Amino acid sequence: MSFAAQIKIPATYMRGGTSKGVFFKLDDLPAEAQQAGRIRDQLLLRVIGSPDPYAKQIDGMGGASSSTSKTVILSKSQQADHDVDYLFGQVSIDRPFVDWSGNCGNLTAAVGAFAISNDLIDRSRIPENGLCTVRIWQANIQKTIIAHVPMRNGQVQELGDFELDGVTFPAAEVQIEFLDPADDDGEGGSMFPTGNLVDTLEVPNIGSFEVTMINAGIPTVFLNAGDLGYNGTELQDHMNNDAAALAKFETIRAYAAKQMGLIQDISEAANRQHTPKIAFVAPSKTYTSSSGKVVAEADADILVRALSMGKLHHAMMGTAAVAIGTAAAIPGTLVNRVAGGVEREAVRFGHPSGTLRVGAQASQENGEWKVKKAIMSRSARVLMEGWVRVPEDVLL
Repeated sequence: MSFAAQIKIPATYMRGGTSKGVFFKLDDLPAEAQQAGRIRDQLLLRVIGSPDPYAKQIDGMGGASSSTSKTVILSKSQQADHDVDYLFGQVSIDRPFVDWSGNCGNLTAAVGAFAISNDLIDRSRIPENGLCTVRIWQANIQKTIIAHVPMRNGQVQELGDFELDGVTFPAAEVQIEFLDPADDDGEGGSMFPTGNLVDTLEVPNIGSFEVTMINAGIPTVFLNAGDLGYNGTELQDHMNNDAAALAKFETIRAYAAKQMGLIQDISEAANRQHTPKIAFVAPSKTYTSSSGKVVAEADADILVRALSMGKLHHAMMGTAAVAIGTAAAIPGTLVNRVAGGVEREAVRFGHPSGTLRVGAQASQENGEWKVKKAIMSRSARVLMEGWVRVPEDVLL
């Protein structure tokens, strides 16, 4: 039996958008964890309380959901014309691995605030009042994100009257711009990895589905809700208590990952839970959100339900929202078709907790679709700061 002592590490627990995570400065981590590898993963798993066969993360900072099993490592940027390098780790709840394959769009909203408050940005670039423009290098996906963080009397303004469905209390609005969010040079090779706006996905023993597979914000596969037996108004309890349905979605996701070129063999999907995301879309209709709020048909252009880490998300992942906005802006995709088939630079979609508006500027260049940027508003707040404690043997 191990009787190792505990070590303490400076950390901040933050909400960003509809997610929560533990934030670290890179140089505050133990030396052994300041580079990628086994020791860093062991440390972050222990911080969050994983792997937990009970799936509760009682002995850690995680909240037993994909939205709350997250870690962020920040440092002064090594990239020209950027302020901060942002590395995101999605921690598995019941398995011993950290997925570094994508970004968290929700926690992006908290990156700027943390960077300002933790001296990661040149003070000359921080206004006493107004908006501080933070240039973020998203290290997982090698993309630039711009966050506009409100300042008041030299401090980050966290409280305000901006309401975000899926978050209980209002806060200050943080506008985020995802520049060139399509993964043109990544694993999938282009925004549409197969070269098609719509493909047919064959899934053995399950069926054949029309899909749009897109690399924008985060690799995402979209399906029609009706093809899956859903109507787009489903909430978490409807989906997440149905083990057979979740297994079916995971199988579809695995075959989509292979067709997108993200994996070579179906078995690899089990160790790549964070990407791609899988979502289904339906025409707007009136429904009651998880908070009891009625979302009228006229309140949304389209309904979207997305799964993250094998479960229906309680709201919408920020990166998936970028994928939704981008796909909605491109005529011919499933998302655009269901949203009315018209050209648009913004879409408002209904999700389990309410609605969200995201804008995207898309255009065709030499016959290929490009997206300049996607824009949405989030909020962020420090929940706790100090130290986290972990057994010292995680560094062995």
